[in-house]
Amino acid sequence: MLTSVVTTSINHVLRSERWACERLQTFAGKTIGIRVPPLVNFSMLIDAAGEMQQASNAISTDATLTFSPLIVSKLLTRETSAFDSIAITGDQALADELIAIGKQIDLRVIFEQDLSKTIGDIPAHRVGQASEHLIRWPVENVERLSQALAEYWTEESGFLTKPAAIEYFAQEVQNLQFDAEQLEQRLNRLTRQNI
Repeated sequence: MLTSVVTTSINHVLRSERWACERLQTFAGKTIGIRVPPLVNFSMLIDAAGEMQQASNAISTDATLTFSPLIVSKLLTRETSAFDSIAITGDQALADELIAIGKQIDLRVIFEQDLSKTIGDIPAHRVGQASEHLIRWPVENVERLSQALAEYWTEESGFLTKPAAIEYFAQEVQNLQFDAEQLEQRLNRLTRQNI
């Protein structure tokens, strides 16, 4: 059922942006795997019209896009850094085209256009802005919370070690290892002289 909803939603977006369908037509017959472990794992087939059709997960995909559920909201709001977090396996050209299309499509605009047919342009625009803020809000709060916890654990509690202290420790270990090797070489020379 989730695959059907996702496929229908993707096709709605593609129909709203015909240029995207035209670009995907060159990949007709190829299959795409979408993996968001552990939540989502499905495959789609690009048809002759450049739209998506459900495909069996048993079919080997031509390209697979794998990403963390933590970046889904960033992808929806078109943060370019999120697209860099997508792991690609298989047909690189197909995956690159999908990512390029994803970077260019503004879902908020499509949402606002659909909504404006029902409630008008200005309310649709305001709802679109509010929905984008609502999507970004949890991600921004998680980022702020993780930064605050990392700062607390490194600065206040000493639970985590600061990167500078780790580098200093690693350098000291390396110096100690060098000194031990020097000492071993001196001992070897002394034992050879005494023999």
